[in-house]
Amino acid sequence: MVTIDIYSDVICPWCFIGKRRLEKGLAGQEATVRWHPFELNPNMPPEGAERRAYRIKKFGSWERSLELDAQVGRAFAGEGLAFNAEQMARTPNTFDAHRIIWLAGEKGVQDAVVEALFKAYFTDGRDLSDRATLAAVAVEGGLDAKEVHDLLATDRGTTEVRAWEQKGQRLGISGVPFFVINGTVALSGAQPPEMFREAFEQAVATGDTCGVDPASGERNC
Repeated sequence: MVTIDIYSDVICPWCFIGKRRLEKGLAGQEATVRWHPFELNPNMPPEGAERRAYRIKKFGSWERSLELDAQVGRAFAGEGLAFNAEQMARTPNTFDAHRIIWLAGEKGVQDAVVEALFKAYFTDGRDLSDRATLAAVAVEGGLDAKEVHDLLATDRGTTEVRAWEQKGQRLGISGVPFFVINGTVALSGAQPPEMFREAFEQAVATGDTCGVDPASGERNC
């Protein structure tokens, strides 16, 4: 039995790829998987930004952005995923999405909600900065509509998301996806399935199944 804590952002394509590769690495092995926040753009305006302008500013040119999209598209196709960059009009602020993921963890539907958010952004090009859209995706992932509405209408989950972000900073995480297995073995990036299997074996061999406490962000042994 392994516990896997994953730091990710819903607009990180390699996090979606890493999710698929992790699932292949698990290959039916029993595991507890928990998703934690990492904002790639913590200073993004609440309404997000027009993607083309944002990408040109970040990568220097639209041509370079297209090259990177093509690379991601090939990686997506290799995992059986659809990457439709042409439908992605905006780059969203993801803080509310992380609050949704926190709520999903509390309700036992976290993996399904994370999957729904990834698909909504990368495959369907939906604007996750728009709260109505975000709420609809959350419900599609299995959350109760009223609970989602109440969350987004308040600051619920903010303290918990900030605490996990601080935990990630203390761990020295500078990029995602980042995987912590049984609180001891760490993997960075969308590693191939065999790398995950080796990490699981290493974690189990240590006999340490502590994991990370979801409340404090500390190892729970």
